[in-house]
Amino acid sequence: MFRAIRVDEPADNQPNVFIVEDLTLDALMAGDVTVDIEYSGINYKDGMALGGRPGIIREYPLIPGIDLVGIVSSSEHPGWQAGDRVLVNGYGLGETHHGGLAEKARVPGDWLVRVPDAISNRRAAAIGTAGLTAMLSILALEELNVLPEPGSTTDVLVTGASGGVGSIAIALLAHRGNEVTASTGRRHEAEYLLGLGATTIIGRDELNRPGKPLGGERWAAAIDVVGGVTLANVLAQINRGGAVATCGLVESTALPTTVLPFILRGVTLTGINSVYASHEVRVDAWDRLARYLDLGLLDSMTSEITLGEVEDFAPRILAGEVRGRTVVNVRR
Repeated sequence: MFRAIRVDEPADNQPNVFIVEDLTLDALMAGDVTVDIEYSGINYKDGMALGGRPGIIREYPLIPGIDLVGIVSSSEHPGWQAGDRVLVNGYGLGETHHGGLAEKARVPGDWLVRVPDAISNRRAAAIGTAGLTAMLSILALEELNVLPEPGSTTDVLVTGASGGVGSIAIALLAHRGNEVTASTGRRHEAEYLLGLGATTIIGRDELNRPGKPLGGERWAAAIDVVGGVTLANVLAQINRGGAVATCGLVESTALPTTVLPFILRGVTLTGINSVYASHEVRVDAWDRLARYLDLGLLDSMTSEITLGEVEDFAPRILAGEVRGRTVVNVRR
């Protein structure tokens, strides 16, 4: 037996119903590796899933949780053996395959990434999909040669700065030596964001109102988790030849912009899909995270809850009341 959060299919126009219950191993899905989970995490997508937002959970009943970190208990995959420390981010966890908000998981071995030696299991869960997405965004911008060299006076913008992706992106960019403008709707978080390495704080209201198709050039590059009007205004204010990595939809899935930033300034908009990134890219990203993320800063932005506290916590992340990262200790 193992404990898990199980989500049942809701009635029409009703929120998801989920409970913590004891399940048998027969409830696990197909896979050639079984993992004793120690930690999961709560991401914005998890909040949407637990809140019943359509299009996230596509199989019922389902164990939610798009991240898991733990120890291999048994394996039929040649790459893994009992005792290995492993993690999974994405690949349909918490959407079509039982996820990490449980004490056990069975998954395909090809989904697993080895937890770097320098990172504890708890910290790996704190990084989670949010940190992976932040690093993938930085890697994409580096490939486009638009991130200023360390010590440059040109700003990089991070929207949704107080959230998980934003917080880790700020810490990573600051480690590179870049100046970071943090956009947030929570001005009271300014001290927190400056502590992560941001050099300038701007209010969300500077970007979330309809603006001109082209504005003054302000940033060499940006990481946007918001979408909508905010992303349109970011694109309108990126420097000539700059780029934006987009990886979220907190505000909207719409993009009310014009072609002008693209054809008059040569701005590039690149999408970040952490769910189905290749294994090679994931390993590289996690290696970079182990080398460049300040683990003390990570600890300072991380809180911990139990499985039983997830129900009350999930609405808070959708309401924008959560900063940094939250891990779920599934053994408590």
